[in-house]
Amino acid sequence: MKKILVGSLLCLSTVSVLAQEVELTPLEKTQAETERISSLVDNLNKLKISGYIQSDLQFGQKDASLKVGSAKASTEDNYTRIGLRRGRLKFTYSDLFEGAPNTAVAQFEMTEKAVEVKELYFTVTEPWTKWVSLQAGVANRPFGYEIPYSSSSLETPERSTACNILFPNEVDLGGMLTIQAPKDHALNPFKLETGLFAGNGMKQDIHNRKDWISHLSYKKSYDNLQYGLGASLYLGGTYQGTANVYEMSGKQFVKVNNAKVGDYSDRTYYGLDGQLLLSTGAGMTTLRAEMMAGKQPGALGDSKSPNASSLPTTDTYRRNFMGYNIYLIQDLGQTKHSLVVRYDSYDPNTKLSGDEVGLGGTGKGDIAKHNIGIGYLYRMNNNFRLMAYYDMAFNEKSKNLTGYNSDLKDNIFTLRLQYKF
Repeated sequence: MKKILVGSLLCLSTVSVLAQEVELTPLEKTQAETERISSLVDNLNKLKISGYIQSDLQFGQKDASLKVGSAKASTEDNYTRIGLRRGRLKFTYSDLFEGAPNTAVAQFEMTEKAVEVKELYFTVTEPWTKWVSLQAGVANRPFGYEIPYSSSSLETPERSTACNILFPNEVDLGGMLTIQAPKDHALNPFKLETGLFAGNGMKQDIHNRKDWISHLSYKKSYDNLQYGLGASLYLGGTYQGTANVYEMSGKQFVKVNNAKVGDYSDRTYYGLDGQLLLSTGAGMTTLRAEMMAGKQPGALGDSKSPNASSLPTTDTYRRNFMGYNIYLIQDLGQTKHSLVVRYDSYDPNTKLSGDEVGLGGTGKGDIAKHNIGIGYLYRMNNNFRLMAYYDMAFNEKSKNLTGYNSDLKDNIFTLRLQYKF
């Protein structure tokens, strides 16, 4: 018993001595705390929080559809609404793996109407050559220039008609590879983005077929000149909700033989885009143009792309379409003021025109639309931007289609104040 007691006392004594030996001095404690705080700061520096808020006052003619506020009441003629067009909050976390950047992004849309996820994706770059990166999640589709162009930088209140119809909400669920040489490489001006997407916009994936989207671009900069060129391809399909599938034969829709529920109608787009920026004594001049054409399945009343949580149950109408837009932005010297002009056009059915619409089973989904917009921008500082923009809308007219015998009264004026952080 004495031996056990003596042994225990010796063990306790040894532990006490060791504890005294590892006890940190005040200076060491300070250094350890400094290292802990430094590590915490390093991790916080990897996280970036950004966003913007767009507050709109809109005036619309009686046939217009405004982007803020409620729909026009039956008792209203011309009408006015105020509201938040966009409220974005974005979290970006960036890190390095073997010297290659990796990023995770979560962006949310918050307005008085709803709160929803806008983007949610990660990007991983291979560390060996740093030429290839993989992106997966909900993100912008790699088609053209206008779609991935940030709404906070856009010089007009909305994207062009073709983009809004063909690519609702701009984003889609999928995975994409980006191939681009490092900045110091001669091939860096070239960039290829290519991937597979669900083809259903913001909604969940609802069928087996996936859409392939690619964009090849070239960009070059000089002292006072920058230009870019791009080509896009979209190969996909739209689920047929019924066996009633129609396509154009001459000037009328005819039913397709042997069409089946659950088959797919081709959804194929081709696109070209170009950008030119020139700096002179008159200020920065920006010219952008984009064209897209192809095959777009839709319903009788519209040609919108899929963006629903369930499979369609309506008949399918196959159409050949064409759309394009042209932007001209002129800064006024070296001031904070700019003038904007845009023309955009979307023809959902290039087989028809004028009074041919409304005959042969065709309808309002075949009406072409054109817009001319003029605007003014005032960049108050790095955070605030004021926009005044008047959009004049013109539609194709047909004496054979009720409601489209004359041009609709659907012009819209937008006054927007944006705060970006």
